[in-house]
Amino acid sequence: MDITSLLPQFGGFFSTMLAFVVALSVIVAIHEYGHYIVGRWSGIKAEVFSLGFGPVIWSRVDRRGTRWQFALLPFGGYVKFLGDANAASAKSARVMEETPPELLRQTMHGAPLWARTATVLAGPVFNFILSILVFGAVMMSQGKTVDPLTVGTLKPSPVQGITLQPGDALLRVAGVDVPSIENGDSFDEFTDQLPTDALLDYEVLRDGQPVVAKGPYPLPPVVVGLAPQSAAYDIDMQPGDVITSVDGQEISSFSELKDVVETSNGRVLALKVWRDGEIIDFALAPRRVDEPQPEGGFKASWRIGISGGLAFEPSTETLGVGAALIGGVKQTARVIETSFSGLFHMITGAISSCNMSGPIGIAQVSGAMASQGAGSFITFIAFLSAAVGLLNLFPIPVLDGGHLVFYAYEAVAGKPPSDTALRVLMTAGLVLILGLMVFALGNDLFCP
Repeated sequence: MDITSLLPQFGGFFSTMLAFVVALSVIVAIHEYGHYIVGRWSGIKAEVFSLGFGPVIWSRVDRRGTRWQFALLPFGGYVKFLGDANAASAKSARVMEETPPELLRQTMHGAPLWARTATVLAGPVFNFILSILVFGAVMMSQGKTVDPLTVGTLKPSPVQGITLQPGDALLRVAGVDVPSIENGDSFDEFTDQLPTDALLDYEVLRDGQPVVAKGPYPLPPVVVGLAPQSAAYDIDMQPGDVITSVDGQEISSFSELKDVVETSNGRVLALKVWRDGEIIDFALAPRRVDEPQPEGGFKASWRIGISGGLAFEPSTETLGVGAALIGGVKQTARVIETSFSGLFHMITGAISSCNMSGPIGIAQVSGAMASQGAGSFITFIAFLSAAVGLLNLFPIPVLDGGHLVFYAYEAVAGKPPSDTALRVLMTAGLVLILGLMVFALGNDLFCP
């Protein structure tokens, strides 16, 4: 075997692992910093702030006596507070007995209930804040589409005879009025009325004057985004590719492509793709995907894993900070809602349990998103951060949600659960988490 043939595979593995470690480290650092800073504000002393587990490769002690460290295994992290026996914040009876009474208030287990609750809750909350800020920043960087819809830059296209120009404000296409871009339903109705021709008449305002120009179908079969672990991603399709025909039938609109894929029933499709002036032949089989629906629930559909868009980049205007943050909150809420819905439908058997990914699947998605650019990777971190924040709120001992359940019991009963009960519940929680990890890992290895 020629060992040099393995270098591309090794390089792909290395870049995937690097992307995974970076994404996980950012999310864990924000999560644990939430615990740390709110604990500090609440009067609880942090002894160790660690990124990673295992042997320590670097550390320093700050003026408050907290040891900040990087450990060898970069797959998580923890904050160990005074009085904790381990990274899961289990109580150390020995340390609590040896701690002077005047310092008990600084321990995690001797602090008031409100301080402990705020400290534990802060980890998931900081994850949600990270998601909101990243989603908001992405929206600000992308800007708000100008209304009326105006051509910013034209995308490369195989269609000949285009006279549409940047700066053209669209009035009508093929005699159909162009609606406000903000009205999604009207825009769908608009495209449904258009003939699916490769070249259409555009009535536009150019320098304030009405002009008729030639332009491509507004929503052509162009690849704008690729879903990781999809059929299109696996055959190395790329953003900017334009699909010109399917099974020998020429297409001009994304809706035509969508119709063929959705009715394929998974059979192999022969695609001709225009890329930088060349025609490339591809063959792929659509895959069955469980997709969340706007009205709730999931629907199984055949997909090849590409997203489309306009034939041009629209002109944009700056989006205000307030509007961007509101958009970030809404997007984070959608991630949480979809995650809840997906989990419920997996438990009830309405959708396949293969929708749950383990560490290998998450690593592969991390690498795939990183390969599509910094913007896609950063957005993926925001999605993953919201999911991690939600996961940590599940009422499972060992997780933050489990601790919050114990605190709720303490608030009602007037005393915390016994140490014996806590040890049993924490052990059961750990077994459950490990079982879920093994199950998710099995999905990574054996699901199609």
